[in-house]
Amino acid sequence: MEAVFTRLSVWLDRFEKGAVTVLLGTMIIVIFLQVFFRFVVKGSLPWSEELARYVMVWAVFFGASMGAKTGAHIGVEAFVSFFPSKLQRLMILISAVLTQIFCLLVFVLSMQVVLRIHEMEQVSPAMEIPMYIPYLAVPVGAVLMSIRFLQAAYGKWKNDGEVKS
Repeated sequence: MEAVFTRLSVWLDRFEKGAVTVLLGTMIIVIFLQVFFRFVVKGSLPWSEELARYVMVWAVFFGASMGAKTGAHIGVEAFVSFFPSKLQRLMILISAVLTQIFCLLVFVLSMQVVLRIHEMEQVSPAMEIPMYIPYLAVPVGAVLMSIRFLQAAYGKWKNDGEVKS
């Protein structure tokens, strides 16, 4: 079980880092091109702002997942560290359950939105891509964050519940 857990973590690390790198690189290039076209060519790319916005949304949710693994979401860490060492293990368990409930809620509600948009066949104004694609970042991010929060909680649990301040 430990080996599967480690392989998943390594795969997710590579996937998230690669995705964020490609997404942020794409966003930088598209915004640079928009500025170049607007001020040098005196024309604009009608799709550039839309693409940059959607790429940023996806990058934010992949980044949130990466932050969940590294403990960058400080609210949970700060809450657990207030308790004595003996209670920290229980608090880690409670916070893991609460974060899983939160991620599940975000996933379910965002999937309802995605499915409704998909049914309506809504497309974006400039690029005319299906609008469920940008909105799909939310449930995908919720699943990734759920996995990463579990990984972080497991790592803390293995360390006898000690939370580093």
